Amino acid sequence: MQFLDDSLLPENQQPLVIQVAPYGPEFLPGDSDDIPVTMDEQVQKAVDCWNAGATVLHVHCREADGKGSKRLSMFNELLERLRVAVPKMVLQVGGSISFAPEGEGADAKWLSDDTRHMLAELNPKPDQVTIAINTNQMNVCELLTSDDVAGTSLALPAYQAAYSEMTFSSGPTFVAEHLKRLQAAGIQPHFMLGDAGQLETVERLIRRGVYTGPLVLNHVMIGGGADGPNPVNMMEFIRRVPAGAVLTIEGLMRNVLPLNTMAIAMGLHVRVGIEDNLWGKKGERLSSVKQIEQTVRVARELYREVATGEQAKQIYRIGTQYKSADETLAKLGYEPNRRAGERGAPLRLAA
Repeated sequence: MQFLDDSLLPENQQPLVIQVAPYGPEFLPGDSDDIPVTMDEQVQKAVDCWNAGATVLHVHCREADGKGSKRLSMFNELLERLRVAVPKMVLQVGGSISFAPEGEGADAKWLSDDTRHMLAELNPKPDQVTIAINTNQMNVCELLTSDDVAGTSLALPAYQAAYSEMTFSSGPTFVAEHLKRLQAAGIQPHFMLGDAGQLETVERLIRRGVYTGPLVLNHVMIGGGADGPNPVNMMEFIRRVPAGAVLTIEGLMRNVLPLNTMAIAMGLHVRVGIEDNLWGKKGERLSSVKQIEQTVRVARELYREVATGEQAKQIYRIGTQYKSADETLAKLGYEPNRRAGERGAPLRLAA
């Protein structure tokens, strides 16, 4: 991304888009009094987050027993109710989940290793589905301290062992097919990238025409297979992101606030919520709504405008797709593909 002499002045920055992840699928209901369980509670949590200033909702949902749901019908129900309750919010479904087919004969409809593609079949469709790139470790416990997990199920050795060994599968065949289906359904992929190598893979997908659309992404700085919360990692990733992309910073536990404060000052966007962080100052729990309110206060101290729902959709370019690799590269600010016989750095020449 490019920074000019006046890029840190808030009047030259986009309004701040606040993502919120308030459903905390890795936690059990008893881990926090801020975990919505019933459908009514899950919808109300979205309303409360919207009222506090968040414009993007990262969606997971729970069964009545508090366990994370994998039922397509439950997500459809929640999305339908959210469209009524928070009609101006960007609805972003977390793509790390898979769905279990329902009904007689449904098990034959989807291949066993292909169930995540059912995200493209959600109805009503979300605005976005998140997608990770390149099969990788996702050890969400690597950075966690005993203070971070105090009073939660993640303090239990068996849970820590399970989450420490967690991986996600996102190889080239899956990614290409998933992007194809999401784009065909009019759903925007939101790329969740842990390092510059994953960003390079996305660039190659764009250059080959596998993905043709806006580049909206999170830099996921949670360690355990992704970059850790080192500002040097953050600045290098920012430097590698093309100028036409939309970049959100995502951290873990009490690293969220300092990383987000830097992001707000630089004109980037932020993510908060109990899926990432349970804490304010050390030892003091902070709800998703309180985290949003804190973020709004920081933005105001820096004179950064907070985005409305309409502005968030414009910044994310919801509903936009491009016709070709060349158009996508130009819109994002990447150099063009090399033409046959061209030597040196490929340049985009004025007409």
